[in-house]
Amino acid sequence: MIGIVDYNMGNLASVINAFTKVGANARLESDPSKLCDYDKLILPGVGAFGDAMEHLQSNGMDEAVKAFANSGKPLLGICLGMQLLFESSQEFAKDSNGTQGLGLIPGKVIAFDESKFDHPNKVPHMGWNELFVQSDTALFDGLDKDFYLYFVHSFHAECDDKYAIGKTHYGYQFVSAVQNNNIYGIQPHPEKSHENGLKIIENFTKL
Repeated sequence: MIGIVDYNMGNLASVINAFTKVGANARLESDPSKLCDYDKLILPGVGAFGDAMEHLQSNGMDEAVKAFANSGKPLLGICLGMQLLFESSQEFAKDSNGTQGLGLIPGKVIAFDESKFDHPNKVPHMGWNELFVQSDTALFDGLDKDFYLYFVHSFHAECDDKYAIGKTHYGYQFVSAVQNNNIYGIQPHPEKSHENGLKIIENFTKL
């Protein structure tokens, strides 16, 4: 059984539908005490980093997600859910240390630096773009070394290349997919990315 963390951050219907399309049994879970009953876990999210962390912390869901990650079972963060896996984010941060994240992957989340763009682009980064695979990972089995997915975000991860399994170019190259052992994260929305996205979701069900 695959659990989808329900913490009031985004419409989760499309995530559930995507798992249904690949023949997987997934359900929403809002009870932190039940997370470790699942075989695999999805941490979705749409919105602001700080708000998301407050929602997770309000009932202990943050510690439950950490406990699941430490169990060794597969965990996948999607979009904001991927960003929450990191140590901190600059989004609406009150000081230079940023807003604390789950700390499951070393690194931080930063705003797109438009001063570094190699050609004019609008932020947020919205629409179809290529993900360039950086290392072998079961999450991308059966996909080309570069493929298109659907993005919507204004902040991106910054981490050591050893955690980067995918990168994307938008003004400059940034990390768009990560892995730290059993912990995975992907910035684009696989549930909105047609065949390529469904393949990633199917691959996750097989981990």
